[in-house]
Amino acid sequence: MTTTEPRPTGTEARLTGTEVRLTSTEARLTGAESRPTGAEARPTGAEAQSTTTEPWPTAADADGVARDLPAVLYPLQPDHPELVAPFAASVARTGARRLWLCQSFRAEPHQVLAHLAGMGHTVPVGTAVTLLPLRHPYEAALQARSLALLTGQPVVAGYGIGTPDFAKGLAPEPYRSPRTAVGDYVRSVRALLDGESVAYDGPYHRLHAELPPVGPHAPVEVGAGVLRPGMARTAGATADVAITWMTPPAYVRDVLVPQLAAGAAESGRAGRPRIATAVHVAVARPGRDPRHLARVAAGAHLGAPHYADMLRRAGVDTGGPDPAAELLRADVVVTGTPEEIAATLARYRAAGVDEILLNPTAVLLTEGVHAAVDDMEEIIAATAG
Repeated sequence: MTTTEPRPTGTEARLTGTEVRLTSTEARLTGAESRPTGAEARPTGAEAQSTTTEPWPTAADADGVARDLPAVLYPLQPDHPELVAPFAASVARTGARRLWLCQSFRAEPHQVLAHLAGMGHTVPVGTAVTLLPLRHPYEAALQARSLALLTGQPVVAGYGIGTPDFAKGLAPEPYRSPRTAVGDYVRSVRALLDGESVAYDGPYHRLHAELPPVGPHAPVEVGAGVLRPGMARTAGATADVAITWMTPPAYVRDVLVPQLAAGAAESGRAGRPRIATAVHVAVARPGRDPRHLARVAAGAHLGAPHYADMLRRAGVDTGGPDPAAELLRADVVVTGTPEEIAATLARYRAAGVDEILLNPTAVLLTEGVHAAVDDMEEIIAATAG
């Protein structure tokens, strides 16, 4: 929140430019829906002692439901945690797999997630992705482990380069090899989280340190942002999770999965990383134009060279006369009834996606927070059914 911009007031959600503004009373759902307490809020006993890399136990995990349900993504840059609270409450209410945030240059995502935990929203969380030029791997590992300690829930800490111009503005030297930069970074973060003493002098960071030991905490997976084959191979060799955005199911199956597997095999790993894919979704409702929603959802990414290149490789012609229709045809933006959307998401899973992030950008920007939450909860219910 900047000093020149007042906190939200009034009683209704407002759209200003590309951000959603929400009042305090709207942002906080009340009662048991939003504030888990007691045994609900934190794992205890043997559950709290686990430090394995397996998913942290939840009530839903007993019958396997939680792992099959989608996760929830808050896709904007919030300037206060209250804007994200309805999404966190929805995760707790529906049993969705996780709450994800992307990089924010307003309220920093690790701090937002920690604040939400302090409000009582103790749910599994992830970052998709934060930008590695912003922090040294030691700081990244410390932040990720701190979230696991503060929330008592599993964390996926995802990292990516960002745009070349962004990296150039922060790094002492340009990233001549983004793959090397990401791979070395992810290895260092993983080693620190595993309690290792790291001694590394590389082209993009220097690290001679270890994290001080702490008590048992929920597991932390280290993720890497992946769009194209080269980075998929690097992630296969180094990451626990490959985090993708707007990657069509056939592209995941035919391009990313083989490269992830090849990278894992080259490094002697037992299997490829999990794949977590953010998918634009919008339930079909009266007055909603699917093409307009597709443009709103994906428009900003279509101008980014790395996304445009990935989509071309995937056979999605976003340079043609009707890019919105192409996004809908390729299931980059998924619309329909909740049941139809659930069926399309099943195709993502069949293609190799292990965790689906429901991305309601279009509805969030055009209709507000509660409409976006309603869409996601109906989709989650259809997936569970």
